[in-house]
Amino acid sequence: MKVFKFGGASVTSVERIQNMASIVKAHQGSPLLIVISAMGKTTNALEKVAEAFFQERKEEALQLFEQVKQQHLNTAKYLLVKNAVSGEAALKNFFTEVEWLLHDKPVREFDYYYDQIVCIGELLSTSIISSYLNEIGITNTWLDVRDIFRTDNNFREAAIDWHYTSKQVQLEVVPILNEGGMVITQGFIGATDENESTTLGREGSDYTAAVFANLLNAESQTIWKDVEGVMNADPKEFPEAQFIGELNYAEVIEMAYYGAQVIHPKTIKPLQNKGIPLLVKCFLDPNLPGTIIHNKSVKNLPPIIVLKKDQVLVHLKSKDFSFVGESLLSELYQMLSKLRIKPNLIQTGAVSIELVLDNRADKIEKLAFAVDQQFDVQIEKGLTILTVRHYDETVVPSLTKGRGISLKQQSATTIQVLMH
Repeated sequence: MKVFKFGGASVTSVERIQNMASIVKAHQGSPLLIVISAMGKTTNALEKVAEAFFQERKEEALQLFEQVKQQHLNTAKYLLVKNAVSGEAALKNFFTEVEWLLHDKPVREFDYYYDQIVCIGELLSTSIISSYLNEIGITNTWLDVRDIFRTDNNFREAAIDWHYTSKQVQLEVVPILNEGGMVITQGFIGATDENESTTLGREGSDYTAAVFANLLNAESQTIWKDVEGVMNADPKEFPEAQFIGELNYAEVIEMAYYGAQVIHPKTIKPLQNKGIPLLVKCFLDPNLPGTIIHNKSVKNLPPIIVLKKDQVLVHLKSKDFSFVGESLLSELYQMLSKLRIKPNLIQTGAVSIELVLDNRADKIEKLAFAVDQQFDVQIEKGLTILTVRHYDETVVPSLTKGRGISLKQQSATTIQVLMH
């Protein structure tokens, strides 16, 4: 039994969906669970819908959502013939799920509405693709992952209830796979015990697939991407990026932790716990070997370069020049935990603390208000964190040349630079 995950780039057009079908067809007849992301830039488009709605720009939100609707209706129109009527009806049911909300007024926090709106992207893509595969003779069963993945109500970063989810997998998924069937479902989303939609964190489809792989004791998990496999840097930023054919779990966790987009940070643990290999393969050329990620030692890796853009440096200076000792640090960490803020870098001095955060204005405002009694707060925006693992003496100077450096942290294996 295998688990496949197809990202948004692999299903962004009619031609790519047809290409995906040819990959899946080669595995027909064997038990296969397929997790699919929203098409192309749909998640970005839905984020704009959520922002407009929350700022009470109702007409703009409806217009933006209308564009999402038409894109999916047009895709379905090109792909579906026999299943055209039922396929369109399914899409309209999902449209309604968002539209009833958009006609209301926001009375809860933004993250709640974000999840209710953004989750629809995966439901639309999987609905179209499942109908298309059935139409061309690749029999599959579509499942709403919200009926399977129970989560808490930490919207945008929901945690999975493994006990309940495991029971649902056994009940809803295993019987289909035991008959050699194929399951199509969504990544990135789940639901609370009150049936409110949740998301598992940006790019969470990898994690969804890993949870399924763990609970199903899968032979392997394959992530299909538009690159040869894992590279030592983002080829869009660094055209000279090198292909890496083999990695271990620990290295990939480090890469993900520092912001590499190739694998979602939480993906590895469920696989490592069961010793399930992760394959990263190219959907543009399935014959390429791709990258294998496992538990074995891997040596002689090239420098691995990660850029994390749109960062904010928060300078905290104690108002009465008190030392930043255990008590003050403990209070700060409790505040960060309460506000669900995860710093990407922390540096402490005698009477100051520097925090580097993703540029989330709502979170930064709440933090500044929370620490106002103890600290003077200054904020510096428009920064980038450069992380290099397995660095050498030449690579970092070449990457930071001409850039103003605000912070630098260095260990034996990893160097991080916060720069303008």
